[in-house]
Amino acid sequence: MSWACKKCTFVNPPSQKGECEICFSPASPSASGPSSSSSPPKWSCKACTFLNPYNNPSCEVCGTRCPVLSLSNLTDLNDATDHDSSVGSVFFPLRTCKKRKAIDDDDDSSEVKVKPSDKATDITGDENIDSGKAFKILSYNVWFREDLELHKRMKAIGDLVQFHSPDFICFQEVTPNIYDIFKRSTWWSGYRCSVSSEMDYSRPYFCMVLSKLPVKSFSKKPFSNSIMGRELCIAEVEAARGTSLVIATSHLESPSPGPPKWDQMFSKERVVQANEAINLLKKQPNVVFGGDMNWNDNLDGQYPLQDGWVDAWSQLRPNKNGWTYDTKANQMLTGNRTVQKRLDRFICRLTDFKITGVDMIGMEAIPGVSYNKEKKVRKEIKQLVLPILPSDH
Repeated sequence: MSWACKKCTFVNPPSQKGECEICFSPASPSASGPSSSSSPPKWSCKACTFLNPYNNPSCEVCGTRCPVLSLSNLTDLNDATDHDSSVGSVFFPLRTCKKRKAIDDDDDSSEVKVKPSDKATDITGDENIDSGKAFKILSYNVWFREDLELHKRMKAIGDLVQFHSPDFICFQEVTPNIYDIFKRSTWWSGYRCSVSSEMDYSRPYFCMVLSKLPVKSFSKKPFSNSIMGRELCIAEVEAARGTSLVIATSHLESPSPGPPKWDQMFSKERVVQANEAINLLKKQPNVVFGGDMNWNDNLDGQYPLQDGWVDAWSQLRPNKNGWTYDTKANQMLTGNRTVQKRLDRFICRLTDFKITGVDMIGMEAIPGVSYNKEKKVRKEIKQLVLPILPSDH
């Protein structure tokens, strides 16, 4: 059967047994052939993500009881025990708490592969629609790094949701564990979600749209050229007096520099995906497309806006850089190579509405929470105690 590369997420054909066609990483034992009877399925602890044997009623590490949902989806976790910790936080988020290397390493891949979106935007209906009723849309890449205070970070994101009370939410990099945490949160019941409980274990991470308004339809469209399983997620709602509003989100192809192909930036793929999304959404009169575009103006060029489309940040804050990934401003990333990019965007096409505001949120550290990070300076290893933010941007 086909298998997903543990490093670049490329889905290899069944005939490709030894190594990945794209990055040449060795195939995991489960990809090379049927798993043996000596490798029983495992379940991921909701508290610490440790992978426990299926017959353990509670976690070997922290003692948390095994949830029924984990036991019912054991086949999805069979491959989770064999992955490279140097890339686990980027393309395979479900890692055991014993492997702490991941993004803490000071290398290029750790800085450019996870780019949470932390913007919110308001749009207001014209007077002939609904007396100026404003709708608020929040987009956030929640960062699927599960070994770094997962529950406290997700609570902080939930606090942002409760404080700002958006009408629509676009989340990226949601893992099954994060989905379960959100689903148990007090704010969850106020929204309709594009991802059902039955779907949330089918992939290691995904995007989703949530809506307070009644939803006409949820849909998704996989991108034709993605090797990372990226897709466009769409929600169509009736905003007011029969006027439709489409909220869409995505996580465009991630740059993936690493051996043996350090030039795997996937810029061409991102540009194609951006155009694909616009072409699919342009049939609708009112669209807000917000998400983690992984966009690099220096590499990808100007975002491909067709007639009638605007970039909300560029339109309302043309003199502000709007960096959503900023290793200088985000103290949690201290010690990383300097990266300052506006990777996340709100792209809009509005006939019956106008954009009235756009802001960045989630820029404050979580009070009383920190972590230790090793930083190599010349030949000396320094221990840094750093604050933790809800996400890495």
